[in-house]
Amino acid sequence: MKKPPFFWRLQSLKIIFILLFIAIISRLFYWQVLARESLANLAKNQYYSEKEIQSKRGEILASDNFPLASNKTAYLLFTSLREINKPVKEIALKLAPFTFFEEEASQEGKKKPLKKDLIKKEEENLLEKLQLDNLSWVILKHKILKEDKEKIEDLKLKGLGFEEEQIRYYPEASMAAHLLGFLGKNEAGQDTGYFGLEGYYDNELRGRQGLLTQETDAANKPILIGSFFSQEKKDGQNLVLHLNRSIQFMVEEKLEKAVEKYGAKSGSVMIMDPWTGGVIALANYPSFDPKKYYLFDKDKFINDLISDSYEPGSTFKIFVMAAALDKEVVKSNTKCDICDKPLKIDKYEIKTWDEKYHPDSTMDKVIQNSDNLGMVFVSRKLGLDDFFQYLTDFGFGSLTEIDLQGETEALLKDKSFWNNVDLATASFGQGLAVSGTQLLRATGAIANGGKLMKPQVVKEIISSGERIKIEPEVLREVIKPKTAKIITEMMVQAVEKGETKWLKIKGYQVAGKTGTAQIPVAGHYDTEKTIASFVGFAPAKEPKFVMLVKLREPSSSPWGSETAAPLFFSITKELLLYYGIPPS
Repeated sequence: MKKPPFFWRLQSLKIIFILLFIAIISRLFYWQVLARESLANLAKNQYYSEKEIQSKRGEILASDNFPLASNKTAYLLFTSLREINKPVKEIALKLAPFTFFEEEASQEGKKKPLKKDLIKKEEENLLEKLQLDNLSWVILKHKILKEDKEKIEDLKLKGLGFEEEQIRYYPEASMAAHLLGFLGKNEAGQDTGYFGLEGYYDNELRGRQGLLTQETDAANKPILIGSFFSQEKKDGQNLVLHLNRSIQFMVEEKLEKAVEKYGAKSGSVMIMDPWTGGVIALANYPSFDPKKYYLFDKDKFINDLISDSYEPGSTFKIFVMAAALDKEVVKSNTKCDICDKPLKIDKYEIKTWDEKYHPDSTMDKVIQNSDNLGMVFVSRKLGLDDFFQYLTDFGFGSLTEIDLQGETEALLKDKSFWNNVDLATASFGQGLAVSGTQLLRATGAIANGGKLMKPQVVKEIISSGERIKIEPEVLREVIKPKTAKIITEMMVQAVEKGETKWLKIKGYQVAGKTGTAQIPVAGHYDTEKTIASFVGFAPAKEPKFVMLVKLREPSSSPWGSETAAPLFFSITKELLLYYGIPPS
């Protein structure tokens, strides 16, 4: 039987109602389940106000508790868009001269913009913020200085307000810049430490911001009986360093003069306490100003002593000799039987640095004369396996884990790839790379009787008023105490009877070793470019400090004995006087 027309209309209407019911249920499901969290947050934003309470960044203090990195008061500038005067373009024009920052316009490789151009750009940025129509108030600028705040207040503009915040500053300007690093901005515009201590201890220094959440009415005013939540701020921890300000200042002054005097491309000095591993001073020249870091090229931020590797040259000989003495494959009076002429290994010919040869030279004379052939003799006595083991025990080929951001690994080539030439050249410090911190730490192990210490810059952390001492850490014993005494005596003789005898300090025994290494370029050594260095400690018995001096590409003389060594002994004289160590 044929269905009447109204039947089909009823069926169609029924289907429509079912579809509408399903749509309503789906929408309710979306609102109540899928979009619940976002709607709750939207409601929260309408009825609650949140305010961040800035924590104070921790200070970095020298060993005498004088601040090297501290904070001073600055101001956040904000505006109520409902209260501010119109037109906003005029307001942006008036504010821009007091809110622009040089660093925001600093761009690597581009000419520094003129001040008027910076102000014009700042005016455009302010105008964009002032024209926002979906906010009741907006932050216009962070880190306004007190003098600029006062000038803005003198403009008598309605709807502006200030809140206190902190700005980083460095009381000693550029002193110890490579040790400190600097406080910059991350991609989100937040204060973030970069390089040195500011980078390494960023989380500890930053602390935790506070948070204040309060229920508000439709006019965004607090409801006195409404809900309230607060998270207390936690200020950052303070760091107390081993660094001695007086020594650091003296070192930086002498390093700058030496770089200029010897026409070097750059220079570095690092001084460490051999008994604790504490860094007493660390300097690189050229340097930079942490407060105005944005005015310097990025390569100025690199700390050569931890982030750069180089061939150590003859300074490396003391570790190879120490290994052979410790293994008892040679003694001080063992004679070299290959030291009478150049030595050919495969297709290479090995010569002495001055092309003077010393037949039957004893081991103490090998160090005194810095004899390359004598070191090849030592390496053969030691053998590759023990040679390589002692190098790794001395800490070469691995990070020192010094508490500074930016340390890079100066790796040793895998032992399976070493050949006779590699063993020979490595014995006098060529064909392998080290960092300055690695080399100084290893020298410290000789100075303190054989113990390899972990280098440390920070000696105490102050958290909520409590001082937490960071204890010195002995990593391992590398050589026996008697071996350390023998190699120390060899280093003393190298100073008093070798190339640096003209620098000997009367009444004091200083243990040291020069180094002159050609710089490898495109697979060969550039004879015109060298790294001149000197490493040592004083007094030789019960040393107070161990020091590395490194000059890159000195033009007055390529030799470490004529450039790096004079700087080393100039600083050493000052240190012996500063510590009140009497002559013997």
